[in-house]
Amino acid sequence: MKSALRRTLSATAIAGGTAALMMAGLSGASAHVSADPNKTAANSYALVTFGIPHGCDTSPTTKVTINLPEELTDAQPTVNPNWTVEKVTETLAAPKKLADGTSITKRTSQIVYTAKAPLDPHLRDALVLSVKLPDAAGKTIYFPTLQTCEQGQTDWSEIPKDGQSEEDLKSPAPSVTITPADASGDHHSASTAATEQASSVTDDGSTARSWAGLIAGLGGLVLGAVALFRSRSGNTTK
Repeated sequence: MKSALRRTLSATAIAGGTAALMMAGLSGASAHVSADPNKTAANSYALVTFGIPHGCDTSPTTKVTINLPEELTDAQPTVNPNWTVEKVTETLAAPKKLADGTSITKRTSQIVYTAKAPLDPHLRDALVLSVKLPDAAGKTIYFPTLQTCEQGQTDWSEIPKDGQSEEDLKSPAPSVTITPADASGDHHSASTAATEQASSVTDDGSTARSWAGLIAGLGGLVLGAVALFRSRSGNTTK
């Protein structure tokens, strides 16, 4: 009986320790504005989700300005009911020739989301852009993002130098690292990529449900250990 109790308590401790480490990892990852693409293959269309964390210390967020890397010429913002959105364009110093042979003299340089009501510093939100990733496997592109709050602002624009990692930076710019193109190619259009937004939301919900299941499982282990201990104590006193 003692060995059974020991195994139960050990399993509970291990599960609890694993959950604590996972929670710590999530906490660290959510401390800054992040860019999470659903695809990274070169020359493919991707939905990039920008996670907006707590405001400037304890001040609510009022605006998020996402700067597009020079490798991109445009981005299609996904509508978020909590924000208004606008695209800012810039005139290029010289015409830029595209892969299809056409040339452009302007490009979208910024996507600006303005909160309809300030985002509570204790809550998070997600802003999604549809972009066509450049044909540049192995390259990391950066999206410097300015988070404006009711009081103050945070400029997520630091880019790591050689030998540095994002963990070394106080306010790292959200980034996406391009991987080799799919062998079969990516035949999705920008409009098709936008429809994948629904699956992205579903994935987020599944993650939340997974955490709930993990917590419930841990609770069951603890209750089982307590019941076993009580049973053992009752048998000893008889």
